[in-house]
Amino acid sequence: MFLVDWFYGILASLGLWQKEAKILFLGLDNAGKTTLLHMLKDKRLAQHQPTQFPTSEELSIGGIKFKAFDLGGHRIARRVWKDYYETVDAVVYLVDAFDKERFPETKTELDALLSDDSLANTPFLILGNKIDLPYAASEDELCYYMGLSDFTTGKGKGKVNLADSGIRPMETFMCSIVRKMGYGEGFQWLSRYIK
Repeated sequence: MFLVDWFYGILASLGLWQKEAKILFLGLDNAGKTTLLHMLKDKRLAQHQPTQFPTSEELSIGGIKFKAFDLGGHRIARRVWKDYYETVDAVVYLVDAFDKERFPETKTELDALLSDDSLANTPFLILGNKIDLPYAASEDELCYYMGLSDFTTGKGKGKVNLADSGIRPMETFMCSIVRKMGYGEGFQWLSRYIK
């Protein structure tokens, strides 16, 4: 019982206990959004069909309860993304770090999200997925091609007070969903900016 109380005390001291959030999982098709959503929910890897219609899941990670929306990433699905921006607490944008040919298309979509006024203060976690594949982009390469090199706000352990400076919290983390690595650190970073 002592260990359970200690664990919840740590979560509370980190500000991770009993938060609730609405998070959008966005990115092009085949970036790993559905795989990540189901990995977070079921803690297992499975083969998934491409997302045809928006889906949502209620999840709880580290004391944060959140409703995650996987809106799909194919060209037609991207048209409805805007319908979900209202009252969103964070955006998780997945990039297929292996599919470098689609970087220009990925950047175009990310730029549209970052320039949308309704998401102006929304924290963005950018996950460069599939780093387990040979020749996948490095973090520096991904940031360069996505135009993020001068716009990420840091991975430090403490919350950076960005509201006063008008800077949106945004950071890139490289991950492999199939190897269960990298995205946990990203969500830990993101949790600091969910109110």
